[in-house]
Amino acid sequence: MSQPPPGAVLSLRIDLPGGLRIGPGKVRLLEEIAARGSISAAGRSLRMSYRRAWELVETLNAGLAAPVVETAAGGAGGGGARLTPAGEAVIRHYRAVERAAGAAAAPELDALRRLMP
Repeated sequence: MSQPPPGAVLSLRIDLPGGLRIGPGKVRLLEEIAARGSISAAGRSLRMSYRRAWELVETLNAGLAAPVVETAAGGAGGGGARLTPAGEAVIRHYRAVERAAGAAAAPELDALRRLMP
């Protein structure tokens, strides 16, 4: 994993109606599933157990109107997972909110950085 930039960093969690929460961990998991084509490989890359990765995917699948990840059963040809259009939209919208909030918060983050030794 990459190191965060020096100084103050904004981290967002979005609380949606019905108790669903979307934050950097779930979004990063979706990005890794898209990149690796597998929930287990995505979990490994994030140092997360398969069980935990699966639980996070299931939480998103159950909490949204459409599933974010589709899986294919394993076997001789192997299984896998891929993002659905809803999964791609979650990433796109979350990252857009993150960029907008970061831009809006930049002056305050700079002010906080200046308070550091």
